[in-house]
Amino acid sequence: MAAPCLPGAEPRAATSSPLATREPFGTPTNFGFPKSVRILRTSDFRKAYNEGKRFTGRCFAAFCLRVPRESDDGPRLGFTVPRAFGRAVLRNRAKRRIREALRVRLPEVAPEWDIVINPRRPAIAAPVEELRREVDRLVAQCRKQ
Repeated sequence: MAAPCLPGAEPRAATSSPLATREPFGTPTNFGFPKSVRILRTSDFRKAYNEGKRFTGRCFAAFCLRVPRESDDGPRLGFTVPRAFGRAVLRNRAKRRIREALRVRLPEVAPEWDIVINPRRPAIAAPVEELRREVDRLVAQCRKQ
């Protein structure tokens, strides 16, 4: 075994384990979000902001835009969190929490939707049930239109 980098240092536990975030969403999965279901271009984000319908809640704001699409990959998601939100750890935690709540409900959203999510600070400490309720409201909004 190789020696630790610092003399007298103990090996540390891995922080990439599924339990590292301590989120009670259930069993971790390997589904993830491939590039085909993510909004990546600035022009697509702008289009969702300018032409999409705004949905606001306590934990996030969402911009939903119906886009005719030939492929049946499902809806596309994008996240934007400004630096003013907080340090990178907080920005990423908010995105992870909302992304997981959305991942569970994503099959219920029609594939022609582009959804841009802007997390708000309460998303960091909000109970899981509150995040799920807001995601349920977002999914219901997308079904209505």
